[in-house]
Amino acid sequence: MKPGQIAVVGAAETTKLGLIPELSALGLNLDAALNALADAALKPADIDGVAGVGDQPGWVASQLGIVPKWIDSTNVGGCSFMLHVRHAAAAIAAGYCTNVLITHGESGRSQIAPARYAAQPASLSGQFEAPYGTYAAFTMFTIPVLRYLKDRGATREDLARVAVVQRQWAALNPRATLRTPTSVDEVMNAPLIAYPFTKPMCCLVTDGGGALILTTAERAKDFPTKPVYILGSGESTECPMISVMEDFTTSRAFRISGKAAFASSGITHADVDHLMIYDAFAHLPLYGLEDLGFCAPGEAKHFFREARTAPGGSLPMNTNGGGLSYMHSGMYGMYALQESVRQLRGTAAAQVPDAKISLCHGVGGMFSAAGTIVFSNQA
Repeated sequence: MKPGQIAVVGAAETTKLGLIPELSALGLNLDAALNALADAALKPADIDGVAGVGDQPGWVASQLGIVPKWIDSTNVGGCSFMLHVRHAAAAIAAGYCTNVLITHGESGRSQIAPARYAAQPASLSGQFEAPYGTYAAFTMFTIPVLRYLKDRGATREDLARVAVVQRQWAALNPRATLRTPTSVDEVMNAPLIAYPFTKPMCCLVTDGGGALILTTAERAKDFPTKPVYILGSGESTECPMISVMEDFTTSRAFRISGKAAFASSGITHADVDHLMIYDAFAHLPLYGLEDLGFCAPGEAKHFFREARTAPGGSLPMNTNGGGLSYMHSGMYGMYALQESVRQLRGTAAAQVPDAKISLCHGVGGMFSAAGTIVFSNQA
């Protein structure tokens, strides 16, 4: 597939974000889908490919009256939607379908008919990790981050700085959940969730969803929205359990996915105007900056100490406020993709001036998977 051959022509989130007790997970998928269809001036009958997590694409197609020729139900956690974009682009390029709808919806906070993803007792993680107390994300992510802090010369204050910068971006976004500015001292003195994480270092728990529509670049010229082209992509997975990662201070999946995205797009790091790195917890942007090659191992902390990713910095990152301050329904990848699209359309709340290339990177399955997409507003 050639860079720029496929484009995003529809992009929208659910009408509301945060607390939405009136909608189930399926209802959130449908709300986002209808908003994306309206954004692209399309009808359900125009869609012939659907993607989403698990059984969601089947339910969405059924409820909207879509008759798909192509379906992708890949579920590797929060970065599933990066993989859906990659797979949909390949399917369109191969002629399997023409217009693909990718949806997501989670009732993460209200828990109205939510999807269930908990590890089963007979699974590997159920047998070999859960008995030791690693039953939730905030306990699993502590394992690698403690080794990272020790080996990379970073501190808990560096984790706090990530949360502070994310809040600075969120303060500029009317749809963000947390908009009140915070400080390193406030983050450090907040309630401890699981060492080394205090509450502001952990992702939000919200309701919401989003949807994207992809088609060929040639067809994209006929749509009312500004096309956002897919230049390159990558994906990988490392291990079924966080405790058996190859190296706790780096993600092999991040490195492989990122390398593939750069190679397929033909861009360099200097070409990236805008960056989204999935921030379910405050350490993930540090790993992302290093594993994607924006800096050497151990150097990511300086991006936050020197405010390089903050408003006005040299590498604007997580400009919606991220999973720490914008929203996080459980699987955050869709919201990161939405912000990349907004930035390149020129419609973001905290718009990066003259942004032409955005790199969007996601993590899934408690560090086990990664997906990376390179977008541009120029074919």
